[in-house]
Amino acid sequence: MEKKQLTDRQEKILSFIQQFQQESGYPPTLREIGKHFGISSTFGVKRHLDALVKKGYLNILGNASRGISINKDELFNPEPINISEKESNKIPIIGRVAAGSPILAEENIEGSVLIDQTFLKKSDNYFALKVKGDSMIDAGIFDGDLVIVSPQVYANNGDIIVARISDEVTVKIYEFKNQVVKLIPQNKDYKPIVVENKEEFSIVGKVTGVLRWLN
Repeated sequence: MEKKQLTDRQEKILSFIQQFQQESGYPPTLREIGKHFGISSTFGVKRHLDALVKKGYLNILGNASRGISINKDELFNPEPINISEKESNKIPIIGRVAAGSPILAEENIEGSVLIDQTFLKKSDNYFALKVKGDSMIDAGIFDGDLVIVSPQVYANNGDIIVARISDEVTVKIYEFKNQVVKLIPQNKDYKPIVVENKEEFSIVGKVTGVLRWLN
């Protein structure tokens, strides 16, 4: 398909989509594009995207909320677009949560991910943790997912939490009954963990969301 010249607006939108994808690991939604450019309706955004599709620069995958993809041969190096912190929060990805080590210590951070601020409470100092294992698959949390965690030292029954037992960190459902703490998996192949030594147990935070990339 022969590519057609872009208008200034179309080029800026394409640049924004490309940079958002590079920084976040996933494409923006119509609402996020509209918010950045001051376009009040998703229909207005879609008109610009439809033009970019027609000119061969974008693909739109069905009705998926993040179904935008850039044709690989159309990647370019635009002037950086300022994705305002008012629109997104940079969440650090923690590689490990070691006993006796501050969670956000520099040596623990392996990267970051941008999350739209409308999904987060500004007062919380969120971090992301990569899931290892399949003990929570029935809760929709799979090996390799990133869970978004709100740091806190307490939990209610039924909360999905990140817990530390001795030097091990795990994601489970929290249960406290009859003075007994149990960490409940969501996979029939695993048994609940009964916390026998409470001095070695601590709650790192509450899981508030899950991110997954489909290859």
